[in-house]
Amino acid sequence: MQVATRAEQRRDAAVDEGSLTGASGLEVAARLRSGELRCAEVLEHYVSVIERLDPQLNAFTDRTLERARRQARAAQARIDRGDPDALPPFAGVPFAIKDCDPVLGTFTRVGSRAFRYVIAPFDAPSVRRLRRGGFVLTGKTACSELTLMPVTEPDIHPPTRNPWSPAHSSGGSSGGAAAAVASGMLPLAHATDGGGSIRIPAAFCHLFGFKSSRALPNFYEKMDPLHMASVGAVTHTVEDAAAVYDVLAGEAVTRPGLDEAPAGPLRVGLLLESPLTEVDPQIAQAAQRVAATLAQMGHHVEEVSRIDGSLEEFLPIYQALAARPPVLSERVLQPVTRWLRDPGKSVSAAQARARKDDLERRILDWFGDLDVLVTPTVGQLAPRVGQWRELPPGEQFARAATYGAFTAPFNLSGQPAATLPVGLAPDGRPIGAQVVGRSRGDAALLRVCRALERALPWRHRRAAA
Repeated sequence: MQVATRAEQRRDAAVDEGSLTGASGLEVAARLRSGELRCAEVLEHYVSVIERLDPQLNAFTDRTLERARRQARAAQARIDRGDPDALPPFAGVPFAIKDCDPVLGTFTRVGSRAFRYVIAPFDAPSVRRLRRGGFVLTGKTACSELTLMPVTEPDIHPPTRNPWSPAHSSGGSSGGAAAAVASGMLPLAHATDGGGSIRIPAAFCHLFGFKSSRALPNFYEKMDPLHMASVGAVTHTVEDAAAVYDVLAGEAVTRPGLDEAPAGPLRVGLLLESPLTEVDPQIAQAAQRVAATLAQMGHHVEEVSRIDGSLEEFLPIYQALAARPPVLSERVLQPVTRWLRDPGKSVSAAQARARKDDLERRILDWFGDLDVLVTPTVGQLAPRVGQWRELPPGEQFARAATYGAFTAPFNLSGQPAATLPVGLAPDGRPIGAQVVGRSRGDAALLRVCRALERALPWRHRRAAA
């Protein structure tokens, strides 16, 4: 019997590149269910893009492509024999997991030389749920060391670059996921957010990024007992993000009714100031445009004063969380990571929780009876790759913290928040605007985002990569 070579298999599985360029995950899944596309040809399309672009962008830390091919064959068999309505929402859709969540039999390095040889003996709880969503896992995407920084520049591999402007950062800590999706290596990708790690890279890479509220389970309870972090995805569309949320929730919570008009009129706040950072005027104008669009929809918009708080108040919480992962050799960690971990070891769990609870209460009191808040996602455009590397670690973190000025407060409060890709600066770097909802109001906030997606369409803008 003659065995086809890999090149022959790829030729037989070829798909017109333009037919998948810009497709969302759910659009790919629909075409697979209908039989218009086959799982193998879809996977090989994305593999070809990965092989062409990843050497320049460094989005992936590991590619598990042979496993992915086996998963694609299994997904196709399930599609061929099954009721299309009974299939999981993302059956056969290529996906990747951020390298902070264990995937059975693959490296889990969390961006650190301290974990360079760690192979996961199990799937993380979030990965188990995502598998049930039907995804074909193509590998692991890059993150900052221990997911602590808003740029993806760990010592263990080259920095991850922005498809829109490779001299600049793709953000962090989910920088690999954002670079992979923005460049077309994947239609969507797993991401996590403990202080802005979905929203910051999504804003830098012209993607939609949704951070859920504490309505979702705490998938990181041992490492994050304060439930600061959430699991989600970076996507091109609101509907993809809502469907990933429902997969993680284990039930249809947000996607049904997504196209319904937000109940209203809503009370919308517009926040353009932070005590931690100056706001670039073109970013402020983008946030104002989002607020003006909501006003045109009939909602009441008012400017609000900045949140009262400081980095010094937040820092012990972040240091305590940074110190939780067990590390055998601290000396191989990056200086900024050690700078965070060392004092964090003396912050007790009770002290961290008390500080978090106080800040959460203050943020929720400040938010008051608003239904939605509009802010810049990040006050400044994406920094150049390596811009802070030569600075002392304390100064590195102080610079980094300015990029989380508008995102981290809502990890403390546990509210849902999303970034919308609302435009490009003259030099081509993307601009994001953040919208924040009421506690556990994930479905309501996603409906607002969907309405804004229709009013301010963004999918026609694509990175040249």
